[in-house]
Amino acid sequence: MELKTHLKFNPKFGRLVEINENGAKVVLETTEDMAVDEEGLVHGGFTFGAADFCAMASVNEPYVVLVRAKNCEFLAPVKVGDVVEFVGEIILKDKRKVDVKVVGTLNDIKVFEGIFGCVVLDTHVLKRKK
Repeated sequence: MELKTHLKFNPKFGRLVEINENGAKVVLETTEDMAVDEEGLVHGGFTFGAADFCAMASVNEPYVVLVRAKNCEFLAPVKVGDVVEFVGEIILKDKRKVDVKVVGTLNDIKVFEGIFGCVVLDTHVLKRKK
């Protein structure tokens, strides 16, 4: 299956490694420029961003957008050099609305979990009606 959305997403922030009709898998290889302190703690925004991309790839429609994130939990710290694997699974599909559960793990330890509410649009979200 081929990716149809977020085609310019920089793999530095999450690399798609698997995609199918029910979900996707994204890997985030953390780097020094993601750190927030001398200990190498990675900013949660990078974790969330990779999880968000995993949700978008799971839906895999050209004009999918995130409208909400529910029950997102950062369950363990991520540090520079860690490789986090995110697995997205579609848990609800109702016309244009799709909910995706995304779980991020690091060495079999769950570091992130959340539900991403997505909407599939007919055109790009930034296209204005005339």
